[in-house]
Amino acid sequence: MSQSYATPYTAAQADVAERAGFIRRVYAHLAGAILALIAIEAAILQSPIADAITGLLHSGGRMGWLLVIGGFGIVTWMASNFASTPQNKGLQYVGLGISILAYAVILVPILNIAQTYKPGAITDALVCTGALFGGLTMVAFFTRADFSFFRSFLMIGGFVALAAIVCSTLFNFDMGIWFSAAMVIFFSISILYNTSNIIHEYGTDQHVGAAVSLFGSVVMLFWYILQIFMSRD
Repeated sequence: MSQSYATPYTAAQADVAERAGFIRRVYAHLAGAILALIAIEAAILQSPIADAITGLLHSGGRMGWLLVIGGFGIVTWMASNFASTPQNKGLQYVGLGISILAYAVILVPILNIAQTYKPGAITDALVCTGALFGGLTMVAFFTRADFSFFRSFLMIGGFVALAAIVCSTLFNFDMGIWFSAAMVIFFSISILYNTSNIIHEYGTDQHVGAAVSLFGSVVMLFWYILQIFMSRD
């Protein structure tokens, strides 16, 4: 989720050419991150590393998964902060790289299972995620609305979702397809919020941080859409 930046010069205040260049850089970095993630996952899934990572992440049982979730949250928070560091391009790209690697690792188990038992679900989820992301992006840019009012909802909803995940892990119950559907709505709203922030919150030199915020929302949207497709049978 994006942060709110105290910058006196946002993309909304820039001239048309500079604003357009900033937006192109954001989506070029987002596309690069997604392509890098796909390439890493393809390489992992075609090697014995996939089973090794899946086994390692599951070997600790429920408490192991809680540690994985906690570690993943810390790493992605650090990556987001690095990517949003002003005046330090190198650190921004370190944050982007860390974010790509963190999501690559956390996606391995579900992709490994889907590849083995329901390979068509991965393609279906990718197509659905791309279409939904494209539609949400068009809504955000064509309406030019400021969706910053979603910030409180996303903060509260994020804590509620995390509490539900922790409880389901501790007490070993399945939250089912309705939780996945709710999280698809949550991350769709997150994409609207982060897309709005590209114009209204970020400075024109913060394209890496903007790309990282969108990247996380898109990947998690894919995660839950894939969960739904895998739950159909």
